[in-house]
Amino acid sequence: MRRIAALAGLVTALVLSSPAAATVTHNDTDNLYSAEACKRPSQSKFKFHIYHNTAQGGAWRNIGYSVYNFADVPDGVVGAASPLLFCNSGAGSGKGIKNNAASGENSHYKYMARLYYNSGYKGAQDVMGPYQHIDRFPHVHNQNASFQWTS
Repeated sequence: MRRIAALAGLVTALVLSSPAAATVTHNDTDNLYSAEACKRPSQSKFKFHIYHNTAQGGAWRNIGYSVYNFADVPDGVVGAASPLLFCNSGAGSGKGIKNNAASGENSHYKYMARLYYNSGYKGAQDVMGPYQHIDRFPHVHNQNASFQWTS
């Protein structure tokens, strides 16, 4: 038991001393690399679903955490970032989400989903309450740059 506790302490110390751990939050890499991001929206643990086409059509991406800038998501390497891309094989597959989304769905039971025109959670926005969807974004249609959960 002491060896296990000592190993756990060593691993924790190594992770906490890692430059990447100090500069990148866990949720950034989850939004980029989690298998949840590209599962069918009804099967994903990530509760915001963004779509390339109107009426929740075409390619999608599931998002679990707020995203400051869809085109520049820290990817776990100090100073490196990657864009969030649409998944699956529908229209828009492989395209960057930034300025390419037409509709969305919030399947969270508690939080509001806010999609913003500008990076950094600024500018015009479309808001979806719990279990709400928007078939065509009225304010950020194909002009969307960040996403945030709010209460």
